[in-house]
Amino acid sequence: MERLIRKTVGGLLEDIATKHPFRPAVKYIEADYSRTYYDFNRDCDDIARGLLGMGFQKGDKIAVWATNLPEWLILFFATAKIGVILATVNTNYKENELAYLLENSDSKAIFICDGLKDIDCEKIIYSLCPELKTCDPGRLKTERFPFLTHVISFDNHYKGMYHWKDIKDFGVLLSDKKFAAAKAAVDPDEVINMQYTSGTTGLPKGVQLTHFNIVNNGMQIGDCMKFTDHDRLCIPVPFFHCFGMVLGIMACVTHATAMVPLFFYTPMKVMHAIEYEKCTAVHGVPTMFIAILEHRDFNKYNFSSLRTGIMAGSPCPEPIMRKVIDKMNMREITITYGQTEASPACTMSTVDDDLEHKVTTVGKGLAFQEAKIFEPGTNNELPAGVSGEFCVKGYNVMKGYYKMPKATADTIDAEGWLRTGDMALKTEDGYYKITGRIKDMIIRGGENIFPKEIEDFLLTHEGVKDAQIVAVPSERYGEEAFAFIVKRAGYESLTEKDIRKYILDRLARHKVPTYISFINEFPMTASGKIQKFLLREEAKKLAGASGTLIDFKD
Repeated sequence: MERLIRKTVGGLLEDIATKHPFRPAVKYIEADYSRTYYDFNRDCDDIARGLLGMGFQKGDKIAVWATNLPEWLILFFATAKIGVILATVNTNYKENELAYLLENSDSKAIFICDGLKDIDCEKIIYSLCPELKTCDPGRLKTERFPFLTHVISFDNHYKGMYHWKDIKDFGVLLSDKKFAAAKAAVDPDEVINMQYTSGTTGLPKGVQLTHFNIVNNGMQIGDCMKFTDHDRLCIPVPFFHCFGMVLGIMACVTHATAMVPLFFYTPMKVMHAIEYEKCTAVHGVPTMFIAILEHRDFNKYNFSSLRTGIMAGSPCPEPIMRKVIDKMNMREITITYGQTEASPACTMSTVDDDLEHKVTTVGKGLAFQEAKIFEPGTNNELPAGVSGEFCVKGYNVMKGYYKMPKATADTIDAEGWLRTGDMALKTEDGYYKITGRIKDMIIRGGENIFPKEIEDFLLTHEGVKDAQIVAVPSERYGEEAFAFIVKRAGYESLTEKDIRKYILDRLARHKVPTYISFINEFPMTASGKIQKFLLREEAKKLAGASGTLIDFKD
């Protein structure tokens, strides 16, 4: 990549469809959906026209709460073509989390699907918006969500909702001139996507990413893997996350690479897709690759087509990396480090890096970004080999958190540096190593868990007087959450099972602590601050000898 690309997401797709019209764009193994780039672009145009015909305009927000469906993929590009901002919803979200996102994002519409594991989207939407049962589609009025007027179902026809297939009809009477004008009005520097990430405040923040952010990050990611129009990427990671959206979708489209998405991850579906679609690449967090390697049918599948892919989300043990290279034929596998606020990749190894650098580092800084290691709390740059806060500045830094100027200012300093909160060091040969975190975040199998959010939520239980969440190491997931809870008087019968059910009924599954221990009081400093480091030490002892944990079975 010699220069940054000034294209919108929609404009990029149109260019690729013109240059590579007959190359495969997307192929699903779980749905009857297979398209060339020409046909896929046409599908996206149809939905974009329909959305305009329904009354959606540039700057409107639309939420999508669904797994990796073909409709999700089409909606992503359709909204981008006309400047509608897509707010992506974590498929693990429950009612409380969805309500907050709809309120905070000012979404005018939400698209839903059926069958999100243990989540009933229809039931939750009707619970949040009972007015849907008596209103006409597109005419929802609810005091709680004043912006929300439309609910659209990908799967079935429900009271008060439009169906996905209805959208195209709204674009029939829209003139070509109006459609062209709407597309031309979209600028690469405008926000096109909002992804919600939790923080130490306990409130999720809407990360605003622009066309310029994700088009160029996707291009650089694909460059590191040497993607071409002959590659085929299996995408088992979720679209709602930057891993699926940018490292997956955008890395493919910028290089006319074919996408082979899965509705959701299972080892069997990944292996099937790789063999029968002759995928040359696959993405995943280390736990995904471990599950594939350990699957009883692993030796029945042919991985000879594989060449590259990305392993990210948490550090990969060297023995696992060697097995992925040797047994899955991924001799050119890469490692990426970043965060949503950086859209997301900041560093990445390349297909040409040796095994040692792939295992012990997160690669070098990507082009057109400036990365530095600062002394925490200052802008004093540290020399090679000295650990400090990893900070980045450049085209990839988010526009800011939606409606949260203070949080934005706390994250992006006056000089434009994104303060990641991650501790890292730069080696003498220019590679980066992540050494820890300033912020108290837990990464469980690639999912971010923010202790403050769960601690605050636990306090809503009438039997919980206080709660603290700490991280403990896990062989399978990298880290797990350990909850220490002080019971209120009169709730001596409160059990671990009660706490787990209380969280699981209201929050995403990955936020349920793997370990729960009831304690009489927390260790405190003389000034009254809780000594979390002592809780971490105790958690390691309780979880397993030397911090080695028994795997938690979902």
